[in-house]
Amino acid sequence: MPRYPSPVSELRVDAVVVHYNEIALKLGQRRHFVARLAANIRHVLGDLPIGAVRSIAGRIVVDVAEADTKTMARRLAVTPGIANVWCARSLEADLDALEREVDAVLDWWRPPGSFRIEARRADKQFPVQSPEIAARLGRRVVERTGAPVDLKGADSILYVLVVRDRIYLALERVVGCGGLPVSTGGRVLLLLSGGIDSPVAGLRMIRRGCRVRALHFHGAPYTSATSREKTRRLCAVLARGQGPTELDLVEFGGIQREIVRSAPSALRVVLYRRMMMRIAAALQYELGMGALVTGESLGQVASQTLTNMTLISGAIDVPVLRPLVGMDKREIMDYAQREGTYEISIVPDEDCCSLFVPKHPATAATRVEVEAAETGYDIPTLVRAAVEGREREVIEPAWDASAVELAAEIA
Repeated sequence: MPRYPSPVSELRVDAVVVHYNEIALKLGQRRHFVARLAANIRHVLGDLPIGAVRSIAGRIVVDVAEADTKTMARRLAVTPGIANVWCARSLEADLDALEREVDAVLDWWRPPGSFRIEARRADKQFPVQSPEIAARLGRRVVERTGAPVDLKGADSILYVLVVRDRIYLALERVVGCGGLPVSTGGRVLLLLSGGIDSPVAGLRMIRRGCRVRALHFHGAPYTSATSREKTRRLCAVLARGQGPTELDLVEFGGIQREIVRSAPSALRVVLYRRMMMRIAAALQYELGMGALVTGESLGQVASQTLTNMTLISGAIDVPVLRPLVGMDKREIMDYAQREGTYEISIVPDEDCCSLFVPKHPATAATRVEVEAAETGYDIPTLVRAAVEGREREVIEPAWDASAVELAAEIA
């Protein structure tokens, strides 16, 4: 699960300072990326009492009317494009005023062990350079607390940023998820199961700036609604990074039954996946999405051998992105646990992937035998009916519930 820090509440926070890193490398496109990130920040904090959101000296500063630092840190930590966040005190651009504020902080705060001052002078017109700012403040902390200075492995850090007309002081830095702002990388359609892998694939694409729409195939009328509920909960976690998330639900059990009636047992899994790809491609074309996204990892299961993946994606002529293709299961599970989808994904369910599955699925099917098997059912009719009969929902972010709580609601 994500770690949502609890910034020191006694600091009189009146600003949030957002730092980005990858955006700074965009040169001629930087202004566009910064503007998009600022708009995303306004949206994610839109129901909180915030003021202006401004781009200042390579950062974005949010004026805060009433500071709820825990909620802000929680939301901004999973907002793509953000490297780190300070919940800060805003002061006039005067070193004496900064020293007085540090004195006030030291009335109630003591470094838990060693400390250092990390000062950045973004405004080069400010008369005191960064090393001298850090030295002067450090001396005050030592005099008042006796805490040792450690410039490399300090137990605590006081952060200072000097910009034009203002100085920002913070006691903690909240690490963000990095990446690029959502809506700078295009729109993609994610094939979202109730398992561990595909939600991670969706998160990784969101953090590359894509806006993700989810497509879930369920086994109705032969399975329960558990997989659909899991998918909704997973979308609620994805939505934390991109806002309200569109979800399409396609009944696939009947299509599987048609395949079982006419196709060799060993080929069923490949044939299922090819039908899913055709339906997804038809929906992608209808919606004008840029590509499909799957959670496939090379060699993980029978349908994910290189031969079968090539055969499955060969059923369509649209791009298929596989952000997990080179990751092993442990890496994927660690990522899912860190980001809050794992506890939901492991809730037992009956999904279409486990419906009518043969004991010995083919790991190296051939195009000739697959195309021969597909003559036993009407592909265009099945695809058209699936697309037209899909259910459409919009899933809001689950800000107020942990993944454990969301999983408990399903189980």
